[in-house]
Amino acid sequence: MGTAGFRLGIAWVMMWVALGIHVTDEALTGFLPVYNATVLALRAELGFWPMPVFVFKTWLLGLIIGISILALLSPLAFRNVRLLRPFFLFVAVVAGLLNATGHTLATILGHTVSTVRFERPAPGFYSSPLLAIASVYVLLQLWRTRKDGDSNARQVKARVGS
Repeated sequence: MGTAGFRLGIAWVMMWVALGIHVTDEALTGFLPVYNATVLALRAELGFWPMPVFVFKTWLLGLIIGISILALLSPLAFRNVRLLRPFFLFVAVVAGLLNATGHTLATILGHTVSTVRFERPAPGFYSSPLLAIASVYVLLQLWRTRKDGDSNARQVKARVGS
């Protein structure tokens, strides 16, 4: 494992740990009722909204499984496997930066949509800075390690070519 893989692996572990902390924050601060009310309000207003409504057990179990899958991908991050880099980018941007930004904006506004208001801070807000920092670190490491991806594959090619 090279330095590039180690840095990306550490960033990846930080990302899924931050997501785990964030899900815990959401579960403890009442995120799901706000989320469900927002989805229902958007469906009523727009006639369609692509996000599902969840019951707590299904929501939490799905997130636990998702974060477990992210954790299981850690060895590939430590090897800087090129095939997974787009997925890592997606997770850092969507589950990380956009998620943290949404909680921060909801805290500033005090609502998600006009009909769904809540006491500030928004549920899930407390862990949002950690989530944003972890996401930025993943993005930084993806950028820094972009030329070093899949060092094991290059070593195999070098051996075959010699």
